[in-house]
Amino acid sequence: METVTSEKLMQDMRLVVTDAEDLLKATAGQTGERIEKIRAKAEESLRTARNRMQIAGKAAQETATETASSVNEQVHRNPWAAVGIAAGVGLVLGILLGRR
Repeated sequence: METVTSEKLMQDMRLVVTDAEDLLKATAGQTGERIEKIRAKAEESLRTARNRMQIAGKAAQETATETASSVNEQVHRNPWAAVGIAAGVGLVLGILLGRR
């Protein structure tokens, strides 16, 4: 089973937006009231999706920056604790990888 990450979701969303744009371009020559209503709705959905992707991207970037800053601050306040945690994580990973 594949792990779904926010980056994977954003990549999938970009693909959907691109496909929808291509579909709108391909049907540009089509006429009729029903087609025009569907196209208008699709264009509005695309605008909304683009805006949400931009907002999500900015939020993710801000969260990552805040987290990195917080970790950096904690490491500077407690350098030996950070070294101990890193050594412990390295030991656990070494044991787990050594079992393979």
